[in-house]
Amino acid sequence: MPILTGPFEEGRLSRQIPPRTPTPRRRNHKQTMVRTTNALKILEKVTGKDPALREEIANARINLKLAQMIHDSRTKAGLSQQQLADLIGSKQPVIARLEDADYEGHSLTMLQRIAGALGHRLEVRFIPSTKHGAMKSRRSARHSNRQLQPA
Repeated sequence: MPILTGPFEEGRLSRQIPPRTPTPRRRNHKQTMVRTTNALKILEKVTGKDPALREEIANARINLKLAQMIHDSRTKAGLSQQQLADLIGSKQPVIARLEDADYEGHSLTMLQRIAGALGHRLEVRFIPSTKHGAMKSRRSARHSNRQLQPA
């Protein structure tokens, strides 16, 4: 005994609606926007050119990369957070905090201890943030070299 009546009765609806066929694309039609799934690209679109917001995002990227490097190095060495903490004379929650992308308190001393325990060395570099900054630092380097050269 059918519960539904009318066009839904016994599959009649499927005969009334023609099957959907794909529509051919037009060659001269404007291209549709590609959907972006990269979170960093989406953030860049949202932030626009706001320098303060871009600086915050740059700092967040650094924290994320640093946390990811610690996690990747630890797991590649086959160590748990507790084992790494024991190697550097610390506690497991400290390692968990260091591997958190939101943590902003990384110290050089702690990073050197972790690097040493994992068989790595820590390298820190200063890189100009803009072309203008690069030109300025080259100029000041040339100027300071002149002052340091023996007469």
